[in-house]
Amino acid sequence: MANKIKKGDTVVVLSGKDKGKTGEVTQSLPKEGKLVVAGVNIITRHRKPTQQNPQGGLERKEAPLFASKVALADPKTGKPTRVRFETKDGKKVRVAVKSGETING
Repeated sequence: MANKIKKGDTVVVLSGKDKGKTGEVTQSLPKEGKLVVAGVNIITRHRKPTQQNPQGGLERKEAPLFASKVALADPKTGKPTRVRFETKDGKKVRVAVKSGETING
């Protein structure tokens, strides 16, 4: 089955510590069913000083989160919406269920 959320899509987080936040999908991990969203699910790693990084310190980065915890942001309203597939001009396209808008990509 085709992925309903792809890299570059704007999504809204539905649950967890970042509930309500909006961000762009920077990476899709379909085998694990996870997504990496910019500015969401930030983790902090304490790094020891090494030759490559002599300063050491805190390293902050986005961790993957399950695709079921996010929903695509509606292109019209920006609110979360489900996605359905339709055929237009012999081409399979993604459509936002709430507004009926075609999702580019």
